[in-house]
Amino acid sequence: MPLAHTHPVQILDSLSEGVFTINQDFKITFFNSAAERIMGYQRGEVLYKYCRNIFSTQSCFDNCPISLVLEGGKNVYDFKTQFTHKNGERIRVRLNAAMLYNGEGEMVGSVISFQDVEELESLRERIKSANEFHGMIGQSHAMREIFTLIEEISESDATVLIQGESGTGKEKVANAIQETSTRKQGPYVKVNCAVFPPQLLASELFGHVKGAFTDAIRDREGRFQTADSGTLFLDEIGEMPLQMQLQLLRVLQEGTFERVGESTSLSADVRVIAASNKDLKTAIRHQTFREDLYYRLNVIPIFIPPLRERREDIPFLVDYFLKKFSFIYKRDIYEIDDQAMDLLYRYNWPGNIRELENAIEYAFARSSRNASTITVERLPKDLNRQSSVDSNSAVTSPVKETHEIIELLEKYHWNKSKVSEVMGIGRTTLWRKMKTMGLG
Repeated sequence: MPLAHTHPVQILDSLSEGVFTINQDFKITFFNSAAERIMGYQRGEVLYKYCRNIFSTQSCFDNCPISLVLEGGKNVYDFKTQFTHKNGERIRVRLNAAMLYNGEGEMVGSVISFQDVEELESLRERIKSANEFHGMIGQSHAMREIFTLIEEISESDATVLIQGESGTGKEKVANAIQETSTRKQGPYVKVNCAVFPPQLLASELFGHVKGAFTDAIRDREGRFQTADSGTLFLDEIGEMPLQMQLQLLRVLQEGTFERVGESTSLSADVRVIAASNKDLKTAIRHQTFREDLYYRLNVIPIFIPPLRERREDIPFLVDYFLKKFSFIYKRDIYEIDDQAMDLLYRYNWPGNIRELENAIEYAFARSSRNASTITVERLPKDLNRQSSVDSNSAVTSPVKETHEIIELLEKYHWNKSKVSEVMGIGRTTLWRKMKTMGLG
């Protein structure tokens, strides 16, 4: 079903993390399928009940994160606490809570997402791969260069600009930079610049004082203050309005800013990582992005190539997602047949890794309980209809390429120089392909 025709409830129910919403009276107004699974309650058992009566956590009484949102106007990130399962067991969770607005921009409550920490740790350990680098998967030359660069800049506080198409994993690169940096123990705050209306983005980043605008009923600190001594990740930076770009430039140059409605300068020690799926140089030519801000952000540039330009990573990504969804769906599907893999390899992946992940999850949803292998019939039909590379293309699938290399190696008694000559590729390229296939 196209996203444009998908009901928001269906989208939220498809998430693997729990999501619920609270109105201003602290009553639950929505409870998604993952929340039902983690907490043991059915949706009908919790709707319009006070959240403290359902979650029964000590934080409800001494440090309620939802109160911080509803009463303090402050979003909460990576808050660790314990919920009480329906059966009475305590569950360690990590949650984010944010203000919930209606169509007129009025705050009507809070939206909370949460994950079972033990389940998350178990999932990470189970699907951990030799081809993984801080959550990123790949053995292609381009990805290994990115991994190396991240390690090389681990002691630097320089700004980083990550560019790449939607779905290539820009946030995962930002996460890896944070995890390997000297600031990894400090706060890590994320802002999607495309989510907030222009009038709210300044307040979100820099904070505001009471009375600064109609709904400013109390002072509120911004994300720069929250991220002090840590890292601020500005996603979709290309969507930031020009006036806000000027304000951000000042923060990067001088380290100071003012809250909305206040003239007193504040300062914060923040390392900025920015990301964009837009070509910012094109945006500069169209005068929608400031050139001076671009060069201030682009101290350490990282470009993530689209999946179609690094098809050799597809088998490793598929293996990762098979393990992930086998764990989530409690299934034993760890293989994909050759025909299905060939189809995945030929497809052009306009949605990149995110689309590949969705395709594998779709196949899980359509496979029977006793299935052990993903077959081509279970993959989305669009992969066949919209494939930009047909079976007669010069693009060689990983399955066929592996067979070809093995046959040539055996024919020429594992003389790599001769095999690379016959294949018309460099010896280094052959060696890399063999390493990728587990032959080297």
